[in-house]
Amino acid sequence: MTLVAAGIAVGWGVPQWRAGHLSGSPAANITVASAPTERKVLYWYDPMVPTQKFDKPGKSPYMDMPLMPKYADEDTQDSTGLSVSAQAVQALGLRTAEVLQGKIGADVNVVGTVLLNDRDVSIVQARTAGFVERVYARAAGDVIAAGAPLADLLLPEWIAAQREFLSVRAMGDAPLTAAARQRLLLLGMPQALIAQVERTGEPKGLYTVTTPQGGLVAELMVRQGMTVSAGESLARVNGLATVWIEAAVPEAQSGPLQVGQTAQVRLAAFPGEVLQARIVSILPEANRDTRTVRVRLEMANPGQRLKAGMSGQIALKGNEQPALLVPSEAVIRTGKRALAYVVDGPGKFHPVEVQVGAEVGDQLVVNGGLAAGQQVVASAQFLIDSEASLRGVLPAGAAASAPASPHNGHGTSSPPAAATNAFVVRGVIEEMSPTELTLAHEAVPALQWPAMTMGFKLSSPQLAEGLSVRQQVRFTFSKQGEGYVITAIEKVQP
Repeated sequence: MTLVAAGIAVGWGVPQWRAGHLSGSPAANITVASAPTERKVLYWYDPMVPTQKFDKPGKSPYMDMPLMPKYADEDTQDSTGLSVSAQAVQALGLRTAEVLQGKIGADVNVVGTVLLNDRDVSIVQARTAGFVERVYARAAGDVIAAGAPLADLLLPEWIAAQREFLSVRAMGDAPLTAAARQRLLLLGMPQALIAQVERTGEPKGLYTVTTPQGGLVAELMVRQGMTVSAGESLARVNGLATVWIEAAVPEAQSGPLQVGQTAQVRLAAFPGEVLQARIVSILPEANRDTRTVRVRLEMANPGQRLKAGMSGQIALKGNEQPALLVPSEAVIRTGKRALAYVVDGPGKFHPVEVQVGAEVGDQLVVNGGLAAGQQVVASAQFLIDSEASLRGVLPAGAAASAPASPHNGHGTSSPPAAATNAFVVRGVIEEMSPTELTLAHEAVPALQWPAMTMGFKLSSPQLAEGLSVRQQVRFTFSKQGEGYVITAIEKVQP
């Protein structure tokens, strides 16, 4: 009997010793049970409509899929966070991204057209009445140098005034001579012409009109044999030392632009060459039809290479400002609010309502709700969002509330209208506008729809931001009135 008792003690003690040593090892998180214990099921639910609960297993009335059990031992987390197993994280392909503190600039890229600089214009006029004796070989469109002759004018009034001046000067009366010379200046005679008359002692009535600056002869209104009156325009000359570039900037992007701001210009005529320009004017009136603001830039024109009518790309770089940035796909936008899921630890997340700003490329500016250095979920947010809604861990008002309804039948119930009217499917964007998307989507068994292409209204224009044609998406829609409206949408990997 003693030997038997000792054998029993040894046989019982070895397993206990092994269990005691294994409990301190990394394998202690693996539970081995001699007999399976039955997990308590609280209720069944459809992951696509997690707020609706069923008291029996069966097929979902919304989607062609079985209901999922909700176990009592899963409901151990608090009301502010959500836990996801490592297996689920791997199966979902869940990715995270860091909230970065960066800088953004209000960069604007538009098409511009080269124009003549209307601030560099000279008008050549007749200073007194006369006759056109000769017109030099000029025509509108010619490029001429400063001081180039345009026409010879015979001016009788000048001849009379010059003779009077010579007569007064011959009298030797200095005050009268000075007064007569002043009269010649008031008649518009150049100093050089008066000096020539004094030097030769002969009146000179034939005067050659020249251009005050070089440039393009925009208009030539004088012809040989004409009679001209005082102040009549003979030609208009546009300088070519600088040119304008005019662009129509979308109204939504015109706010940060300032006079004096520099820009880079790439003209089609000079591929690969980057020119510098400066904003000289932002016109005070927007185009009501195109919702654009006209902006004028000025740039140097060495060698007169730039021609009016040329077109090119203008890159206006705005002032850089600090901003918090997250990937656009990390934010769930429903039209009423924007949510992001912050990583608390391995497999642990909690939802945060964020205030979003402008979208810069594939990055989204965050104005509130997140801090630099935090990790946020960048993919599979809709599935996590469904689980969070099921467990009641969303911020106040984020989860769709649904009143309890009596259960009837095997795995069926009488769900509220808000639940029965929400469907989540995948699709490909075929066409898009600010208020509507046309998608080729998969079948919707709950509505007895086959796979087809149809249009959906958007509950908010912001839902279309960052999307493009031929992009694969997962979207939630509901029936509102006589149509179907998208209430949430996210990009998915092909």
